[in-house]
Amino acid sequence: MQSSGGSGTGLVIPAISLLLSLFAVTVSHATAPSNSHSPQKRPITPIHATVQETGFLNRSVEVQGVPYKFQIYVPDDFRRIIADQAGERKSDKNDKKVAGKPPEAAPPIILFLHGRGERGSDGMWQTQIGLPQEIRDHPERWPFIVVIPQCPFRHFWTDPDMLQMAMAALDQEVREFHADPERTYLTGLSLGGYGAWELARNFPHRWAAIAIVASGIFWSYAPDRWHEVSTLPSEYARRLVHTPIWLFHGAEDTTVVPRQSELMFEALKAENGHIRLWDYQGLHHDCWTRAFNEPELPRWLLSHRLNQDPQLPPLAERITIPLHPPALKLPTTLLDTYVGEYRDSYNVLVATIQRQGEQVFLRNAQGDVNEIMAESTSTFFYPTGSLTRLTFEHDSQGRVTGILMRDDRHEELWEKKK
Repeated sequence: MQSSGGSGTGLVIPAISLLLSLFAVTVSHATAPSNSHSPQKRPITPIHATVQETGFLNRSVEVQGVPYKFQIYVPDDFRRIIADQAGERKSDKNDKKVAGKPPEAAPPIILFLHGRGERGSDGMWQTQIGLPQEIRDHPERWPFIVVIPQCPFRHFWTDPDMLQMAMAALDQEVREFHADPERTYLTGLSLGGYGAWELARNFPHRWAAIAIVASGIFWSYAPDRWHEVSTLPSEYARRLVHTPIWLFHGAEDTTVVPRQSELMFEALKAENGHIRLWDYQGLHHDCWTRAFNEPELPRWLLSHRLNQDPQLPPLAERITIPLHPPALKLPTTLLDTYVGEYRDSYNVLVATIQRQGEQVFLRNAQGDVNEIMAESTSTFFYPTGSLTRLTFEHDSQGRVTGILMRDDRHEELWEKKK
């Protein structure tokens, strides 16, 4: 028998248990589904939007069971947001359903083929020079999706499996970004130019415009092709007569001789094609740094679309681009006013101007001495072909106060101290 003496906890515990049981029953009735016919609200599923990454991005493609790494470039202002209630990515036609955002226009897309020195399997080395380098310098000029495949060592872009891989990478990214088929462009330099000519010939109706730098159709590793010099250029030209093509070549190129571009220019001209050729005086094989830096190039590409109306008129334009402008001969009394030390905004010595006879030299902070020549009475240039310009600034009394250094990316003001 339970004792009734002591603190009385034996009676309190059953009472508490009874109260808890009653509370549980009440809660279960309150949360039980109603049998009434009142409409029920479905739970709200949040909408998840996917914002596209931009910049240089890793990609891979598999061709005949072999994986290949490559890169793509997506412009910084590319903001295609696509979503549904499940957070799944949808096609462009659904863009207008996302937060009132109108659908984005289908982006233009470029396939770029690199040169011999950028071959490998890392998927990144091919972004060091050419178009990728120019994109890093001037992203505002290139509002394109850019596909940058990489040719492995011991292969050439003209190998059939490499051409297949390049097209597979392009097709994959066209699908991923819903790129505009009317604005698909092709470009390549050196070895990549060899491949670009092959893709141009094999798929002549794929490209809205083509730009090829320091290259041709006579491959350095297949010298027997030169035996067909009288017929091969016209074979390519006949298939590309309706495609606008812009060629660039260094006049001093001994790796891929300028005659290669000249032969294709003449062949396309004979077929009433649309062809431009720019010869760079003083430049050797690496003319791609200058070519892809031409502000007109991306604008020219975008000015062309497939199936554009009216039909593209014949054009044969050949221009020789001088290495630098003509140099002026200035009086030594004027040159002496420029002599002295120039410092940047941190008071660091960055340039020392010296005169030797009628020549003017600049010694930089590293001690390198280079000649500069006069483009005008106050603006000087490097005779190496650099786009940098040095303009001597003057005060209201005509005294030299500094140098405004300008290249195609930025400018700095160096104050004269001595």
